[in-house]
Amino acid sequence: MLYITFRLAKEAGACAEGYKQFARHVGGITKFGKNTPLPLTDVVEVCGFGDALWALRCTTEPCDRLARLFACDCAEHVLPIFEQKNPGDKRPRKAIEVSRRYANGEATREELDAAWDAAWAAAWAAAWAATRAAARAAAWAAAGDAAWYAAWDAAGAAERDWQKERFLQYLNEEVV
Repeated sequence: MLYITFRLAKEAGACAEGYKQFARHVGGITKFGKNTPLPLTDVVEVCGFGDALWALRCTTEPCDRLARLFACDCAEHVLPIFEQKNPGDKRPRKAIEVSRRYANGEATREELDAAWDAAWAAAWAAAWAATRAAARAAAWAAAGDAAWYAAWDAAGAAERDWQKERFLQYLNEEVV
């Protein structure tokens, strides 16, 4: 289980709203204590998934491995979208594999940097291709915008739900 403290959150620049919200949840910082460990799962519950991801920067113990493996899972989860549009381009998959190996001490920083550079190049190429395709499809866009945005919002919400559940699995040590 990962923990944060009010002191560490304050030092890392926690937003005032989330900080106060969590302080109210525990009955006040003075009563609870600035250095009392707070489970990161409680941050998810009280302040939300986004704030809990932010709080990874102020945990009481290092969590680089967990954060890297979680990021790999998230990238891998949506990788089929990229691969469907870019069949044969294995650069993002390779970057995820190298990053996972790096998190487990099985790859060098140089391997990680090279895979990262290649993945960024693939992402830029895909973004450029998508921009060109969007420009060609602009005439059709007006008719389909409402349906497209609704589908995009639903897909985004489903992905955020998946990510939150996966993150909680990591925090509860079901994955790492």
